Amino acid sequence: MRDAIDSAAALFADAGIDSARYDAEELAAYAAGTDRGRLALLDPPDDEFYGRYRELVAARSSRVPLQHLIGTAAFGPVLLHVGPGVFIPRPETEALLDWVLKRAAVQPLGSHLVIVDACTGSGALAIALSRSFPGARVVAVEDSESALGYAQRNCAGTSVELIHADVTTPGLLSELDGQVDLMVSNPPYIPDGAALDPEVAQHDPEHALFGGPDGMSVIAPLAHLAARLLRPGGLFAVEHDDTTPTATVHTVFGTGFFDEVVSRPDLTGRLRFVTAIRNDQP
Repeated sequence: MRDAIDSAAALFADAGIDSARYDAEELAAYAAGTDRGRLALLDPPDDEFYGRYRELVAARSSRVPLQHLIGTAAFGPVLLHVGPGVFIPRPETEALLDWVLKRAAVQPLGSHLVIVDACTGSGALAIALSRSFPGARVVAVEDSESALGYAQRNCAGTSVELIHADVTTPGLLSELDGQVDLMVSNPPYIPDGAALDPEVAQHDPEHALFGGPDGMSVIAPLAHLAARLLRPGGLFAVEHDDTTPTATVHTVFGTGFFDEVVSRPDLTGRLRFVTAIRNDQP
């Protein structure tokens, strides 16, 4: 098995896959029906394992996402079902989640929390926040039927409320106007025409990726939605492309309803999400 993993890792590296060794081990664990940390404890595998592993390695070498092959993606404390038709959660969004949790630890959001996750996709942020804030009302909005199918599966057994709707629809969630404590979003934000890795360009749904010529076509209406839904002092956090931090700050600040509008870095130091506080302007 070690030789097979070494060969797969080398093949992945030649294919331009940055996480070559990790992916080779994850696929081996998946083919063996175990966890990556237990690979060294397994008995020598049989021919059936090697047949499955060769098929998985060939698919990954052609840049099919690892998460599509194993059917799951880790996001913070959550393991999500993913596949074709839904955006695969990324570490950049975990940085947004981490900021929210650290902020809430220093300055509690209050009791009887109401949280909105706009463009929920697989449900990643909504589920992670519902676990982090037991008792909160968490509303997740998604307009893609395919993504919503994954979100429904992932949210089963949680208190997350899923709504099939377009976040740019005027009057959306009007019953929550001025009552929301936290609104988060990982919307389509990539500027049209941007160069993308094959895993993204060929396998993530375009609808979840591109945000118009400047990447702001969904972020701008989201800022106005957040301004309407959030109570004074409520938090807004929205992910953006690493090429558009200034544009996102200007878009959010330009609504006139937010203070402390700041673009913040992800784990690699790139500016990747904006946070803001709803002011008391009516």
